[in-house]
Amino acid sequence: MRLENNLDKILIIDFGSQFTQLIARKVRELNVFCEIISHNKLKDYKNEKNVKGIILSGGPLNVYQNKKVKFNKSILSSNIPILGICFGHQIISKELGGKVKRAKSREFGLAKVSKLKKSALTENFFSKKSTNVWMSHGDEVIKLPKGFKVIAKSSNSKLCMIENIKKKIYGIQFHPEVSHTVKGKVILKNFVIKICKIKKNWTSKNQKSKLMQQIKEQVGNSKVICALSGGVDSSVVAKLISNAIGKNLTCIFVNTGLLRKNEEKQVVNTFRKKFKLNLIYINAEQLFISKLKNVIDPEKKRKIIGNLFIKLFEKYAKKIKNVKFLAQGTLYPDLIESKSVTGSQTSKIKSHHNVGGLPKRMKLKLVEPLKYLFKDEVRMLGLELNLSKEIISRHPFPGPGLAIRMPGIITKEKIKILKEADNYFVNALREHNLYHKIWQAYAALLPVKTVGVMGDNRTYEYLCLLRAITSEDGMTADYFQFNKSFMQMVSNKIVNNIRGINRVVYDVTSKPPSTIELE
Repeated sequence: MRLENNLDKILIIDFGSQFTQLIARKVRELNVFCEIISHNKLKDYKNEKNVKGIILSGGPLNVYQNKKVKFNKSILSSNIPILGICFGHQIISKELGGKVKRAKSREFGLAKVSKLKKSALTENFFSKKSTNVWMSHGDEVIKLPKGFKVIAKSSNSKLCMIENIKKKIYGIQFHPEVSHTVKGKVILKNFVIKICKIKKNWTSKNQKSKLMQQIKEQVGNSKVICALSGGVDSSVVAKLISNAIGKNLTCIFVNTGLLRKNEEKQVVNTFRKKFKLNLIYINAEQLFISKLKNVIDPEKKRKIIGNLFIKLFEKYAKKIKNVKFLAQGTLYPDLIESKSVTGSQTSKIKSHHNVGGLPKRMKLKLVEPLKYLFKDEVRMLGLELNLSKEIISRHPFPGPGLAIRMPGIITKEKIKILKEADNYFVNALREHNLYHKIWQAYAALLPVKTVGVMGDNRTYEYLCLLRAITSEDGMTADYFQFNKSFMQMVSNKIVNNIRGINRVVYDVTSKPPSTIELE
């Protein structure tokens, strides 16, 4: 039984919205524990005494797709405060006797919502009598259920915000969980803290103790090997498990040949010498590069890398008696992008080497203590574990490494070129005090050669792409706006110092529509 089951919590019912995980993240920011469950799994739902509030998410369906929408109606009479968002707002209205139909005018993007009456849900939300919110819907509520009143309206949605004070049920057509909704977090805070009256119970400090206890219960006296990369996630996992089970943990660091410049030396020095962890270093550069030879498809690259990792771990685990578990730094966004965590209709974006890349028959059982945490929660947990700010503040680095920052065929020559380019870029960010203002930055080598001229000589060399983004959780992101002089300086350094690159471009695409990595 998961320890979190004993905590007072907000239950988030997922109808397949791309924003469901953002709802969870915003609730966690209020220092309140929450859990996501698919609407498909509500059939046997019983009113748990520690569920203090329920949030119904948005979703890609409409309320009349009866075969696809499975909803336990008894929840609406559970006497627990309920907040319906977008699709959740519509299903509340439909199930309680209101009417929903296809809207004459769809609302996608920013919209203005006007206040009609006071409500506990909207306290401190409106600036005077209106505010900007983020809409994403093609259907609308056209008739209120019995006992409900309208709180606010938009130009295309007259019943945009509704409430039934007696039943403590609220519905809103917009998305308060996205950053585009001004003061959206106020709505969630009012619901969670004031209406649900739940006390704060979720901090990095109590996360640490709970997760350590969870690890102890899961592994017992068995030994664990940890896939250590030196990044934030695996470093936190290694330190957390080491604190929990001590010498029963052995970390395995695999040099795939696809790491950043000098990364293998830094990792070994930090974890073997400073933290005194049991650490096995495997130089598998030749193995990985040979297996990736002539592989172009990014999903195949991820699968190959994931399988090789597991085979190496299993091989070295045999040398350590009583190893039954493999620890990984899987995070919540990894699971969300790889598959729907809750089994709802969310789309799979890509597999992750430590999620979708695992063999179906793996001999080791997984220990993934961070799989329900977001990156910022992991960083705070790392500080509680006394990891240095240098480790905690490192930019994310993908498990497949440079393999997915090198579209097309992978060669030793291209790896060497890319390592140097990435090193120049990241060092420049540090030197100009920009590194910590950016969520993630990297150089990529595109499978394109262009003509250039250096002196009187013609060159025909690779195109280097630079990417730097700002983000709160990695689920959405925007590109960082450098000034012209900085970009000129970095471009000149890369082109002048690295043979093999004669052109530098900067990626100005947000997520969505792009992902942060190229593959």
